[in-house]
Amino acid sequence: MGTTIFAEMSALAVTTGAVNLGQGFPDVDGPPEIAEAAVAAIREGRGNQYPPGAGVPELRQAIVAHQKRFYGFDLDPDNQVRPDLGARAAAITPRTRMILLNSPHNPTGVVFTPDELARVAELACEHDLLVVSDEVYEHMVFDGAHLPIASRPGMAERTVTISSAAKTFSFTGWKVGWVTGSPEIVTAVRTVKQFLTYVSSGPFQYAIAQALALPDSYYASVAGDLRPKRDFFCDGLAATGFEVYRPAGTFFITTDVRPLGYADGMQFCRELPHRAGVVAIPSSVFYDNVEAAQSQVRFAFCKRQEVLTEALARLEAVRPAGR
Repeated sequence: MGTTIFAEMSALAVTTGAVNLGQGFPDVDGPPEIAEAAVAAIREGRGNQYPPGAGVPELRQAIVAHQKRFYGFDLDPDNQVRPDLGARAAAITPRTRMILLNSPHNPTGVVFTPDELARVAELACEHDLLVVSDEVYEHMVFDGAHLPIASRPGMAERTVTISSAAKTFSFTGWKVGWVTGSPEIVTAVRTVKQFLTYVSSGPFQYAIAQALALPDSYYASVAGDLRPKRDFFCDGLAATGFEVYRPAGTFFITTDVRPLGYADGMQFCRELPHRAGVVAIPSSVFYDNVEAAQSQVRFAFCKRQEVLTEALARLEAVRPAGR
C-alpha cells in the first residue's frame, strides 16, 4: 500500500536535520499531573489488563461532565444523548446515508459558523442522514467559538460526535478518544470497534478522566497559548512570500506556494527539507480532488516559540528575490 506522506516527510526531517512542521503534534508534553496519573494507574494495576470495551467508568463519567460543562448536554455514563425527538423529513436520497463533518477543520483551520452548521443540520434532517462530526480540535478555536452540531434542533439523535484527548491535552501518543451519541449510534460504534481494535489505552483512560476535570484556566490556555504562535507564524510565512490562509482553529496553517514559483505542493514539500531544512505536508494528500489543493501546503505551529523562529529563519531560503 506504499508509505504515508507523514512517514516520508518525517524520514526526510531526520536525514536532513530539518525542523519538522509536518505532523500535528506538540513538541512539549501535556500537564505533568496527568502524566503522573497515568503512572499511578499503571503502578496500582488499573487498566494494565483489558479495560471495558465501552471505556472505564471513570472516563465515561468524566466525558459526561465535560459535555455538560462546556455544551450543556445531558448524557448518561454510557455516552448516550437523551435525544430531542424533532420532526424528521421524509425525503431520503437513494445513495447518501451520512455526512462527514470536521470542525474545527484539519487541514484548513476553518471553524464552521452557526449559519453553516444550521444548513448542514437542515440537510441532514431533510434527507434523514446521519452526521459523523469530528470535533477533536474543539478547544483550539481562535476566532469565533466552537458549536457542536449535535446541539442543533433535530440533530442529537442523528449525530455521532468524536473527540480526543490527544490534541486538548498534548498527549498524542496515548490514543484516547471517545464518541457520544444516541444509544443506538453508540451501540453500533461499539459493535464495530470490538472487531477492529477491541480495547485500548487502559491506564491512560484513568489519567484522561482526571484531565477532563482540569480547571477552566487550563482550557482557556489551550487556545490562549496557540493564538500568538498562529499570528507569529502566519505573519512570518506571509513576509517570506507564501500566500497564507489564517486559520480560525486547529494546529495548522494552510499556505499557497505559487507566489514562491511552485505549482505543485508535493514537489515543494519534497524539496523543502533539502533547500531550507523545514518539513511541511502537501495539502493535496487530504483531498479526493487533488487539483483543488495542488499548490497548497500545510504547516503545524504547535511547537515551541524558538522552534517556530528557527523555522522562519530557515525558510528565508525560499523567499523570492526582491521580496
